[in-house]
Amino acid sequence: MKAIAYNRHGLPIEDPQALVDIELEKPVPGPRDLRVAVKAISVNPVDTKVRAKAAVTSPRVLGWDVAGIVEAVGTDVSLFKPGDEVFYAGSIMRPGCNSEFHLVDERIAGHKPASLDFANAAALPLTSITAWELLFDRLGVAENGGEGDSLLIIGAGGGVGSILTQLARRLTRMTVIGTASRPETRDWVMNLGAHQVIDHSRPMVAQLTQLGIANVTHVASLTHTDSYYPQLIEALAPQGRLALIDDPAALDALPLKAKSLSLHWELMFTRSRFETADMINQHRILERVAGLIDQDVLKTTLGQHFGAINAANLRKAHALLESGKSRGKLVLEGWL
Repeated sequence: MKAIAYNRHGLPIEDPQALVDIELEKPVPGPRDLRVAVKAISVNPVDTKVRAKAAVTSPRVLGWDVAGIVEAVGTDVSLFKPGDEVFYAGSIMRPGCNSEFHLVDERIAGHKPASLDFANAAALPLTSITAWELLFDRLGVAENGGEGDSLLIIGAGGGVGSILTQLARRLTRMTVIGTASRPETRDWVMNLGAHQVIDHSRPMVAQLTQLGIANVTHVASLTHTDSYYPQLIEALAPQGRLALIDDPAALDALPLKAKSLSLHWELMFTRSRFETADMINQHRILERVAGLIDQDVLKTTLGQHFGAINAANLRKAHALLESGKSRGKLVLEGWL
């Protein structure tokens, strides 16, 4: 089968060897696995981080967002059957989905939204799971709850932010404030449902004050947390909650003490990595997201389509993601 991999970590994405087309054997499903014929994929920051830092001794396939069709199932599979259209993010402990066929545990896959094509569906899984877990599991917000509370989303125009903004606006009663530094991203975030948008390249507390917001009860920091950390602490109300998904070099928790602020990490790979007892919750999240998409409560966050799935196009998608100027999700579709 066709696949895309890297053989050496740390190469600049402009190097043709940073990602290469290869051939691999078609994988054999384990007892709870689905073998999926991959129709579309999307790119996430985890792809670029792994490619940059994780050394390899053999070709490694990246990719943790896919939409496709179940082609075969393992002996113990009960949630899906061959022919089902699915979408999922997969596990970082297994080969990625940048291949014609891919294996995934049924407990972390969902049925694709019926109203979306494969490209638009591929834009959703990793970011939807991350945003859902961050909002409801980590920050502890209840569906239809949050009356009188406020959520500040740092980097609201990115992949996770684009879903989180919608979830918070549609499924809670919180006031949602997104951040964006470019006019086109600001418009994107407003169209996703944010009540207000401020510029994270300028002092944020002053902008909140101008909006009549003395402080916020919750912060979701999705990018450059170490740069914004003092401002986030200042913006948070006493006993507020801060959740993050990025990888600051260091983070001192002591400044949180005076306000009794709580700190929460979200990593959507935790459940699959450790095969937690509630691992199947990711199946349930994806099923719920699919239903919300089909009911027009949520919308896909596809930002740009990069054409067929091959190394050249995937390098272009990685380059745009690394530039920090992408909006929404970057998707590739079909094999040539």
